[in-house]
Amino acid sequence: MSSGVRHPLLSIAPSKLRPTQMTVGKAEVAEKRADWEKLGKKKRKELLAAHWFPGVLGPKQQVFIVDHHHLGLALLEEGVKDVPVMIQRDFSWLEPDTFWRTMEFNRWAHPYDEHGQRQTYDSIPRSLNGLADDPYRTLAARVRMAGGYSKDATPYSEFLWAEFYRRRMKLKGERVTVKQLQDALMLAHSHETAYLPGWSGQIQ
Repeated sequence: MSSGVRHPLLSIAPSKLRPTQMTVGKAEVAEKRADWEKLGKKKRKELLAAHWFPGVLGPKQQVFIVDHHHLGLALLEEGVKDVPVMIQRDFSWLEPDTFWRTMEFNRWAHPYDEHGQRQTYDSIPRSLNGLADDPYRTLAARVRMAGGYSKDATPYSEFLWAEFYRRRMKLKGERVTVKQLQDALMLAHSHETAYLPGWSGQIQ
């Protein structure tokens, strides 16, 4: 039994990484793939060196990543052979149920599906390519990038924004229209979103 970190930096194939959430914004993944395809060999190495994946060792020594799911899926789809993973904690000695409860307690797991409904830990995909698309997660990211709210250290903060928009707006498909983004930005600067992480205040 050990709770120490034996191998703080590992090199692992994206296909071997275990996700700790159930969804991503597939439009964001597509954008990351497009960005990757524009890079030369040197720039790709630099990007990977600067974007190591934070991970946790889980049961059977499997590596669970706790951030960068969009980038991980993009690199998997691009056929990247391995990525750097920085191990944060070693929970490999825990039983699966205790492991997941501990992960969620530390806010390192988000077992909610593309409809915002909580699911069992067993429902979390075993591979990044099993992540479902949540267009509201894409909308939340678009709003942040457009200055609707600030990047926040709160874990899964964009999922909280996604849940707000899920209750207020109707999206069709994974594309976010200009009108939808404008409406979402107006809401981001309203009193209704004052409870969300990164809220930047009302527009006078």
